[in-house]
Amino acid sequence: MKCCSAQIAACWEDPEATLEKAAPYIRRAASAGASLVAFPEQFATGWDPCSHRHIQDLSGPTISALRTLARESSVAILGSFREAGSPLPKNTAVVVGKTGEILARYSKMHPFAPAKEDTCFSAGDDPAVFGIDGLRLGLAICYDLRFPELFRLYAGRGVHGVIVPSAWPESRLRHWELFIRARAAENQMYVIGINATGSNPVDSYAGSSMTAGPDGSLVARAGEDETLLCYDLMAENVEEARRRLPVLNDRRTDLYSRLYSS
Repeated sequence: MKCCSAQIAACWEDPEATLEKAAPYIRRAASAGASLVAFPEQFATGWDPCSHRHIQDLSGPTISALRTLARESSVAILGSFREAGSPLPKNTAVVVGKTGEILARYSKMHPFAPAKEDTCFSAGDDPAVFGIDGLRLGLAICYDLRFPELFRLYAGRGVHGVIVPSAWPESRLRHWELFIRARAAENQMYVIGINATGSNPVDSYAGSSMTAGPDGSLVARAGEDETLLCYDLMAENVEEARRRLPVLNDRRTDLYSRLYSS
């Protein structure tokens, strides 16, 4: 399965302009034979830990536009937006299928407390798994990378990879690669990180979108500029890695449960 990461800078708090900017990346991904094109965290507005502008539901303009673009280009699209909720909105990623249907919806389980995102957005409680071209894929968002439990849960559900739309700042870029490669190697899966680039009122970003394979090695990596990064995800590579070194079989879940509760 060919997947593409659309590493772009948002038009700050201007979803209409950003969607217009995103459309050529979607068409290019489709022309390259991609099954899925993924964008960074809150790609249409830029990530802001406490902004409540442009809050929408699934029938709002951002996801509606992605559904139209998916149908027009016949490619699945992953976009992250500020989803309406009560009492607080959620930071939510949605995967739209190539015919415009919603394949998956995931709300960030770990809002970024150091920037007070946890006081402005509700945390999600549910993982999300979906299938494309014979691959099972999970979703996480940015700060979730620092919490290995979520990725282990996905591994237990047999996913071949986890896609992570992000707005990871340039100042902590060394951790970006570290966590992507670690989560991939320890769970013997692909981890696909799509990062923002450019600067905005919140922070500066240096791109470096990357995909790590099931052995933790990098399959693809972008630089700092806006770009479309394409790569192949192969279920057989994940399955072979798990056959060759069946680490997950040696987990002591009964012991872990007892130790956590003690």
